Amino acid sequence: MAKRDYYEVLGVDRGADADAIKKAFRKLAMQYHPDRNQGNPEAEQRFKEINEAYDVLKDEQKRAAYDRFGHQAFEGGMGGGAGAGGFDFTGSFSGIFDDLFGKFTGQRRRGGGAGASGPARARGSDLRYNLQISLEDAFRGKQQTITLTTSVACDACHGTGAEKGAQPITCTTCSGRGKVRVQQGFFTIERTCHTCQGTGKIIENPCRKCAGTGTVRKDKTIAVNIPAGVEEGTRIRLAGEGEAGMRGGESGDLYIFLSVKPHPLFRRDGPNIHCNVPISMTTAALGGSIEVPTIDGGRVKVTIPEGTQTGHQFRLRGKGMSVLRSPARGDMYIHAQVEIPMHLNKRQKDILREFDKASGKDTSPESASFLDRVREFWEDLKE
Repeated sequence: MAKRDYYEVLGVDRGADADAIKKAFRKLAMQYHPDRNQGNPEAEQRFKEINEAYDVLKDEQKRAAYDRFGHQAFEGGMGGGAGAGGFDFTGSFSGIFDDLFGKFTGQRRRGGGAGASGPARARGSDLRYNLQISLEDAFRGKQQTITLTTSVACDACHGTGAEKGAQPITCTTCSGRGKVRVQQGFFTIERTCHTCQGTGKIIENPCRKCAGTGTVRKDKTIAVNIPAGVEEGTRIRLAGEGEAGMRGGESGDLYIFLSVKPHPLFRRDGPNIHCNVPISMTTAALGGSIEVPTIDGGRVKVTIPEGTQTGHQFRLRGKGMSVLRSPARGDMYIHAQVEIPMHLNKRQKDILREFDKASGKDTSPESASFLDRVREFWEDLKE
């Protein structure tokens, strides 16, 4: 069977640059990797074809020769094609090895394993704890004590998993390496030993308290420092406070997710605080002063000018929330809500009627202006 064009194999144009060729190769190599297509000879053959094409096109000199002479450039043992008796996977395949297995390798390294030089130890799981605090706590900061049930190192075997006086023995399957070599098609890869689960050791006389795992379930009390200025959704990481790893493995982390309770008076917007304050109609009309609370527990007197309308905003500088990791504070905004009198007696109603008769456009300019615009609108409709 005639060989396919190398550019066609990788699905790239002849003018494609090195990055485009590399990107196309990695995508196809992962798709047809034998480990993902076990027992599929067509995928294995396709994988060989992809590697052969990339081995030529990634090299400038080989690519130039291929562009000029085609597959004949590598016949008779010249070049890196199949005619040379195979091709070198170390250069082409190493680039995608991390893409295929990098996540697995990274997890093992993080879990306290020795990478390629020794057995891995299973890292403990990370934990999440949802903690609700008040707005005042978010403003001041606090130290909160929490209790959770988690896995801790077994005190009977000190986390080894073996009964007191006994010692784990070397795994005979992997000879203590924690990994075994597996043949996949035409090359060999390493996998975690299924006998010892990557630890390199086997517990012949397991601890009766933890059944050989090295961990037990136990209530744990932890002090959490909540800094001033935290916001809704803030995440606090406590390294090593998660579940203990099996047989001496590294402990996971504990993540505290904060939520802030709704406040009956204040609404937070980042570092600023907003507060809706009802003002009597007479105070809004004649002016006066009101006293409002602040998040720090204090009080502030706010002067209300004559003719204050609903929605008027008063700004109190530096009376808002604490800013995380900063001595600064946000501002507080007072929103005036003019309250219309209710449940009036006869005398109050008579007074308001007299007031209405004595009122003019200057008394309610917004209403007068709106009525003028309405009249103009109706006049325009008649024309």
